[in-house]
Amino acid sequence: QVPLVESGGGLVQAGGSLRLSCAASGRTFSGYTMGWFRQAPGKEREFVAAISLSGGGTLYADSVKGRFTVSRDNAKYTVYLQMNSLKPEDTALYYCAADRTPRPSSSRRSYDYWGQGTQVTVSS
Repeated sequence: QVPLVESGGGLVQAGGSLRLSCAASGRTFSGYTMGWFRQAPGKEREFVAAISLSGGGTLYADSVKGRFTVSRDNAKYTVYLQMNSLKPEDTALYYCAADRTPRPSSSRRSYDYWGQGTQVTVSS
């Protein structure tokens, strides 16, 4: 089990920035690929970004490339999502997830553990 707790969401104007954090408990954190997903009302949960065990490999959805950056600090059992140039269409509940496979994946089915989510709202 890898309990995950997201934080850092909030209300921001278009063009602004937020940094989301996802804290994991347990010494096995470094053994998991970590991902970020989001779900807007009435829509499917979609992939945002993922990062490999060591942090050397990353994967992004086309919609966030160049604006979002995923990173991790294994010593702090934490993964981050820096979100810049936010748009109203980025409004969603953002989830972090942990995956036991070694390479970053964009598939929801690959992830074994999920947090409860943190709300991001971008006003126009």
